[in-house]
Amino acid sequence: MDVTLHLAQDPAADELLGRSPLAALVGMLLDQQVPMEWAFAGPRTIADRLGADDLDAHEIAAYDPEAFAALLSEKPAVHRYPGSMAKRIQQLCQYLVEHYDGDAAAVWEGVGTGKELLTRLNDLPGFGKQKAQIFLALLGKQLGVRPKGWREAAGDYGAPKSFRSVADITGPDSLTKVRAHKQEMKAAAKAAKAAKAAK
Repeated sequence: MDVTLHLAQDPAADELLGRSPLAALVGMLLDQQVPMEWAFAGPRTIADRLGADDLDAHEIAAYDPEAFAALLSEKPAVHRYPGSMAKRIQQLCQYLVEHYDGDAAAVWEGVGTGKELLTRLNDLPGFGKQKAQIFLALLGKQLGVRPKGWREAAGDYGAPKSFRSVADITGPDSLTKVRAHKQEMKAAAKAAKAAKAAK
């Protein structure tokens, strides 16, 4: 895995995401309740604070939980909720160590079908179905991981040029389109909620 991603819109952060499977997974994990670029810049910030060039699942899994939470809480914080996210990242790394000997790429390497890959991603701590489908779409669209039926398994996120998620971000223009789509979805959900409340 060594591709150019544009998810953090920051060259150093994107370079790490493009060559480090674990960094890509951690970025995806962080991608909630904060802007996408903030989430995907997180792995680079964590690596820098660990004094490393990459993230190591074994190191993070074994790290003292309080010290790791403090590392994420340093200003600027890695996430709006650095404490709970530190715990989630450690749980993810512990799972990878236990099930994949700490090798994040082993989650998708050699997988026969999109359905199987979705199951594997869904099993990761902190990954629900939606997050798993978005990451599967990112793997297929930008990282060349395309087991049979991957688009179907990724659902709407697998559709070509759908601009629904980070899987479709390849630069500033597509970021703007994805952000607009997310705002539309939020507005629709709000309207639906208001309509329900009015009944």
